[in-house]
Amino acid sequence: MPQILIIDDNAAVATALDVLFSLHDIDTRHASSPEQGLAMLAEHEFDLVLQDMNFTADTTSGEEGQDLFRRIRQAHPDLPVILLTAWTHLDSAVELVKAGAADYLAKPWDDGRLLTTVNNLLELAEARRELARRRAREQRQQKALHDRYDLRGLVFADPSSERIIALACQVARSELPVLITGPNGAGKEKIAEIIQANSAHSKGPFVALNCGAIPSELIEAELFGTEAGAYTGANKAREGKFEAADGGTLFLDEIGNLSLTGQMKLLRVLETGRFERLGSNRERQVKVRVVSATNADLPAMIRAGSFREDLYYRLNTVELSLPALAERREDILPLAQYFLADGKPLSAPALQALQRHNWPGNVRELRNVIQRAALLAQGPRIEVADLNLPRAPARSTAPADEPDRAHIVTALERAGGVIAQAAAELGLSRQALYRRMDRHGIPRE
Repeated sequence: MPQILIIDDNAAVATALDVLFSLHDIDTRHASSPEQGLAMLAEHEFDLVLQDMNFTADTTSGEEGQDLFRRIRQAHPDLPVILLTAWTHLDSAVELVKAGAADYLAKPWDDGRLLTTVNNLLELAEARRELARRRAREQRQQKALHDRYDLRGLVFADPSSERIIALACQVARSELPVLITGPNGAGKEKIAEIIQANSAHSKGPFVALNCGAIPSELIEAELFGTEAGAYTGANKAREGKFEAADGGTLFLDEIGNLSLTGQMKLLRVLETGRFERLGSNRERQVKVRVVSATNADLPAMIRAGSFREDLYYRLNTVELSLPALAERREDILPLAQYFLADGKPLSAPALQALQRHNWPGNVRELRNVIQRAALLAQGPRIEVADLNLPRAPARSTAPADEPDRAHIVTALERAGGVIAQAAAELGLSRQALYRRMDRHGIPRE
């Protein structure tokens, strides 16, 4: 049952509130002075505080209530506080609401409005506690991953990243080929390194080849090697990536750029472990774990005839789909702090700007932005201007930290559609979130 602390020197007020809340399954405790109220807060956990603004019979300034509120806020920064007073001072009310008071109500109060406010705050507080419990649970799970596996120094905090990493570690011990899909710069090679580090081939070499960075006519030579005289300029024999990776892992990035001839040869190696160097008829045998990656739509390429379907299913025994950085926003700030190393700190507005940016270049873009800002920043902190982020298109005259449609949808998905929990994550009330959902055309169901 939720529990409210009433701090008021008028016993009749406390009794009236106790009767009102007891009819709605809300328990109350009463303190008749600021000192007693602070002592009770130190000893017990409450869900909400209702406090008077004047405790001395001959004062109406509200200074006692302001002092009490600030002391509560200092000791319990997340505890909702509703201010009650028979002497309404608008300037004081505005100041305290800006300082974090949940509401400012005049006596005699309206029962309906008070109950609505209290129920909303209690629901929001429970959502915040649930969010805190979920984050604590996620942190325990992430620590367990770090303790159990070699994560190659990967920095992450988002649950979607945790799921991909856990799956990568789970499949690492098998010999099955793995296909990692996701946009450029999202960190696919780091996932491949984690698979290698936790596999039976962890002591063997990790060899990477970006198939998109090499002309198509040279990819086969890079993969399988060449004999002297295989083509003009091939003056001596050279081993390919498969030979270099023997006993370890070969990471083939941008696998969709491989020619059809190269695809056919790759399929044969995956099936038999055998291949020939270009210009040679002698078969060579290797034992290599292949991990491939792409940002291309391979099924569409199959339909277009530019990618072999049999190779796709051979590579795609296990698929790990790595989300874009914009879809795992809890990774943004930990990654930014990691890229800063021991450099200048980021200002609060700069942190907010990083979280608002959509990061089309993903982790690679974030790293470049942070490293450039750390080099060029003139002040003691990195400010928004130092980040040199592209200016977002103007949406409205809303404040800078107003959540956009993508943020709201992401919060709702993480909360499983629970409005109160999503509102808590966005720092909004339920009603405020509903208004923004209607504004952005997000269905309430």
